[in-house]
Amino acid sequence: MRYTIADIREMKARKEKILMITAYDYATARLVEEAGMHMILVGDSLGMVVLGYESTIPVTMEEMIHHTRAVTRATKKCMVVGDMPFMTYTISIEDALRNAARFIQQGGCQSVKLEGGETVAETVRRIVNCGIPVCGHIGLTPQSVNQMGGYKIQGKTPEAAARLLNDAVCLEQAGAFAVVLECVPSELAALISRRIAIPTIGIGAGLDCDGQVQVVSDVLGFYELAPKHAKKYADLAGVIKKAVADYAAEVRAGTFPTAKQSYSMDARLLEGL
Repeated sequence: MRYTIADIREMKARKEKILMITAYDYATARLVEEAGMHMILVGDSLGMVVLGYESTIPVTMEEMIHHTRAVTRATKKCMVVGDMPFMTYTISIEDALRNAARFIQQGGCQSVKLEGGETVAETVRRIVNCGIPVCGHIGLTPQSVNQMGGYKIQGKTPEAAARLLNDAVCLEQAGAFAVVLECVPSELAALISRRIAIPTIGIGAGLDCDGQVQVVSDVLGFYELAPKHAKKYADLAGVIKKAVADYAAEVRAGTFPTAKQSYSMDARLLEGL
């Protein structure tokens, strides 16, 4: 039985931390679910960490649906959140509804995520009214990186903080079941978390959010560089490079494969060939 939006809301009421991480493929999704995650975000961050784009902006609906489908096939308990990519929910309400429906019908996920606050509140309301749960995302919104002038902390002035608080309230009123706070000062994130009834999920937003989300490749150490808000819990880049180098060395030396990794047959069956 998968976690539902009711379960996620109840976690905030019980002051139980909500566990969320990104995943983009079958194998990773299966492992993070077994590790105890409540939610998996199929983030458009896959554009950068899986597909090698410079930002999330080039990511297409087809790419997102492809990866979301793989994650949902791998999971049975986690709520899977599909990240709606750049310009797939801002051209028109009809376009947003169509693309959100594709995530649910074709991707198989249970909810979608949109970036923006007050400006997308009516879109969120319409999607929710169609029966599709929506997670909001405010603060540093990577799809707006060109408008923001880079990946910068948001809400550092009283005016900017007030706008973010208003954005969070607007998303709550529009029916979002949770909101991601990215790269927001911890004091402001704590204030927002107290002011709204829906859960806040922080990424670079301090300890007082109701849950946390991180990019799985940052947590696992796939890359040498990681954002300030990430903690490297493993060095899989080093592990993978060593394993492949060891394999290559054994192949060159003629020590792999051994009889253990080979198949055999009665040599007499080849005598007439």
